Amino acid sequence: MSRTPRWSASDIPDQTGRTVVVTGANAGIGLATTQALVARGARVVMACRNLEKAESARASLPARDRDRAQVRQLDLADLDSVDEFIAGTAGRVDVLINNAGVMNLPHSRTVQGHEMQFGVNALGHHALTQGLLPQVTDRVVWLGSLAHLRGRVEPDDLSMDLRGYRPMAAYANSKLACIMLAYEWQRRLDREGSAVRSMAAHPGYTATELLRQSGRPAADRFFELGNSISWAGLTPEMGALSVLYAATVPDLPGATFVGPDRLGGLRGHPALVRSSRASHDRAVAAALWERCSEMAAFR
Repeated sequence: MSRTPRWSASDIPDQTGRTVVVTGANAGIGLATTQALVARGARVVMACRNLEKAESARASLPARDRDRAQVRQLDLADLDSVDEFIAGTAGRVDVLINNAGVMNLPHSRTVQGHEMQFGVNALGHHALTQGLLPQVTDRVVWLGSLAHLRGRVEPDDLSMDLRGYRPMAAYANSKLACIMLAYEWQRRLDREGSAVRSMAAHPGYTATELLRQSGRPAADRFFELGNSISWAGLTPEMGALSVLYAATVPDLPGATFVGPDRLGGLRGHPALVRSSRASHDRAVAAALWERCSEMAAFR
């Protein structure tokens, strides 16, 4: 009996005429996502903090695709930068991919004083989504992580000032927050009768520079070793497949979660998967959404 082929980049529908904003598009999953989308005809806005790295990444695209990529500055650790990006975005945005992220950082804060991992991964993207939503025609994709399984969102302690800061716990909390915001945005879009969809995807265990930012040599060497083992870490191109599936499959419903289909989500091809029970807590998600909206508005 023949086996149904598993979804790959060759299955991405034609994206000609569509505009996609990808945050953190200069490296890793963001760059792999950009490469695949422009190859299928999309215009991609590479929203990045470091313009030099972003321009270098754009230059690495095949010459036939390069003109469809545009670099623009966006620092998700500064809500004023988010506002500037929103103000400078004209016309339709078919898809917003909230990809950029930081992981396992020593304790630090955003320009507005929020814990950095929560501020970049969740809050900055919430503010960006809120500002661009009137221009979004199709969907918003949030980047989750298997780490969300160990996360805990407390809307009154999002910067972990009361609980005490632990780098990997902060990362897990921020990624759970991303998934909860994806689902809460969908509930609110449904109530408003909007056709825009909000969903989340996770890349499994992908070998990227994100895994080596802790500032602790022993921890960074551990992740570097994992990245170097061929069977352990997916390439960015494979890790991006779940994001691309969530961003391009036409009939995918909102509030879905996409991830690799093998080894408990560590690797494989895209499939609809389940997120944690905590991610479906509607009361906490609503409180999180309201708190993020307050943080984004009052500064």
